[in-house]
Amino acid sequence: MKTKKKINRRSILYIPGNNPAMIQQGGVYGADGILLDLEDAVAPAQKDSARILVKNMIQLINFYDAEVIVRINHLSTPFGQTDLEQIVPLQPDALRLPKIESKQDVMDVLEVIEKIEKENKITDSKMKIHPMIETSVGVMNVFEIAGSSKRVDSISIGGQDLTADMGIIKTKDPTGLDYARKAVVMAAKANKIDAIDTVFADIEDMEGLREETIYAKMIGFSGKAVINPRQIEVIHDVYAPSEEEIRKAVRIIREFKKQKEKGVGVFAIDGKMIDAPIVARAQHVLDIANINIDELSSIKEN
Repeated sequence: MKTKKKINRRSILYIPGNNPAMIQQGGVYGADGILLDLEDAVAPAQKDSARILVKNMIQLINFYDAEVIVRINHLSTPFGQTDLEQIVPLQPDALRLPKIESKQDVMDVLEVIEKIEKENKITDSKMKIHPMIETSVGVMNVFEIAGSSKRVDSISIGGQDLTADMGIIKTKDPTGLDYARKAVVMAAKANKIDAIDTVFADIEDMEGLREETIYAKMIGFSGKAVINPRQIEVIHDVYAPSEEEIRKAVRIIREFKKQKEKGVGVFAIDGKMIDAPIVARAQHVLDIANINIDELSSIKEN
């Protein structure tokens, strides 16, 4: 299996680990990430067979440019240890760790991962880990979780389990999860990693999905989890930079390159100061739009 890790994590598509047809088509759906789920999507009686299926599919299927992530079962379950023993040697792009409540939870999993990698003579592992916040305790400890290891480069919120833990019902109104969402985003930004929003469960309500995705983008989420391939287009449309945003970003990056050659770090465009954070934001816009300014010829400055 060869995968090319993308900068974008606008959409992470959940695929049940016991669904061979959907796994086989995973790479053609167009999601930025494919999450092969061995946890909630698989009944206890099917855990072993799903693990075998996922293990074989990772080795056989071309997922193209999608990031390949496997959600394992928690170490406290009868399945978590075996999940790690079977999946870690395959080195997918990342492992999703469910129901993480503390830095110690992450370290416990990392200890097992590193032992397995050592046993398999994997000395240069690039596999990342993605903790998932699904309880109120996890929300309160999210900053330490997000910064617990250099291998953590994304953190996500699980809305269904979290609302159950809070004793509330998840609704289209974001109020119930507003604090938790913003806490996850803030922890991610402070640790310079990605934050992924929870799924939108109603696969028929595309307008509701669009509204929730706009909200997620507005408060700083890097992307959103997806449970149906039909949701991907809406999410990508929300996260797509406008033509005006792209042109502005091109202008900033071009001017930055010119000023950098002169040894200038801060400059002005149309009377507005441009410094490192604004340059970084402009570069992020171009990354999302898959634009390499060094190869750019079709977009001209205003």
